Amino acid sequence: MLFAISPQLPAQSRALEQQRKLGFRILFDEMSGVAASFGLRFALPRYLVDVYRRLGIDLEAANGEPRWRLPIAARYIVDRNRRIRYARVNADYTRRPEPGETVAALRALRRL
Repeated sequence: MLFAISPQLPAQSRALEQQRKLGFRILFDEMSGVAASFGLRFALPRYLVDVYRRLGIDLEAANGEPRWRLPIAARYIVDRNRRIRYARVNADYTRRPEPGETVAALRALRRL
């Protein structure tokens, strides 16, 4: 099963699912609690809040919480026994694994 987890409010995620014709669901991470439990949540510094606001990005409205926090992008593959078999995390959101790398990891897990 494939899914994404996001602090965005569910209505916004549903719109994105439909607009982009995603083949998976985006689950709501209220107050970024799941991200926090994995140590993957950070508060934006004041200067960055100001930059976001100048760009018209309102995280308070998008995420339904007053704190300006975001999750660090992470990708996990978890097996049926709930063991993490693949994990990629990078604080630099522009450096994400290629989809082919994740597909290869899934295929390798299937062969086990």
